[in-house]
Amino acid sequence: MGTDRRTGYLEELEHELDTRGLVARVVRTRSGPVFLRVVNPDAASLAEDVTCAPAPESHDHYYWWSWGERMHRVDDPGGAAVKLARVLQPLPSETLHPESLHGEPLHGESLRAAPLPAGPLPQEPLSPAHRPKTHLPQAHLPVGKRPLRAQPPETAAAERPTGRS
Repeated sequence: MGTDRRTGYLEELEHELDTRGLVARVVRTRSGPVFLRVVNPDAASLAEDVTCAPAPESHDHYYWWSWGERMHRVDDPGGAAVKLARVLQPLPSETLHPESLHGEPLHGESLRAAPLPAGPLPQEPLSPAHRPKTHLPQAHLPVGKRPLRAQPPETAAAERPTGRS
């Protein structure tokens, strides 16, 4: 009975979201709770899974964000739909005007990357100080896993155990 009730609440929210232009479908799995998958059709990477469950301190049901935070009461699916539509709204793609790191506006500057210069990119090798580290220093490797160092033949022969005492 509880699952049917939750499914009913999610279907009400699904209808509200459909009227706002978002794609929403109730998903029933073999294991796990039923949830509502909501996707912005204009930006498919903007999606959210909404569940429905009672609050721990009461028997009142709520819609819940995918990260476990309470979203909205189930008796107001329109209010929950407004919240979801706001969260799934893409930012304008042409120019973005966020605050800079210092709290000052960027004065209408676009966040688009500057175009690359024409022609081939310079192929300067990185200095050893600027090369990315691709392995751990040998001291952090277990003794049996440390790479062998190449030694000149005369040094290697002098350090080789002979078996005599």
